[in-house]
Amino acid sequence: MRNAALLLGVIGGLLALLVGFFAYGYTEAIDRYGEIDGLAYQVDRVGLIRAVSFAAPLLAIAGGGMARIRALWGGVLLLISAGLMLYAFDFNVFTMFPIGFTALGGLFAIAAGKPDEPKAHF
Repeated sequence: MRNAALLLGVIGGLLALLVGFFAYGYTEAIDRYGEIDGLAYQVDRVGLIRAVSFAAPLLAIAGGGMARIRALWGGVLLLISAGLMLYAFDFNVFTMFPIGFTALGGLFAIAAGKPDEPKAHF
């Protein structure tokens, strides 16, 4: 379970990195070049989008990396990352896999109460 959590967390974090680059770049482009009527408008919560674009992939990759040794901490970081992405970006075609991978990885990491390795987190 810990290996699955590690893999899901890292893959979800890399996908979240792509979503974060696009979201941050979109808000920056609209600030710099202005809105285009009928095509591109600025989002309501620019600061939130930019903060989550940075924090969510970071937490997902770090949580996935921690999942083998510190499963509880890694699982909590993965679930926080999934929650941040869901709150800031909503659930859509671009975010369904990063949210799904990080949430499932977080659940797997927390469920590893009886670990493959001798140290339990409970």
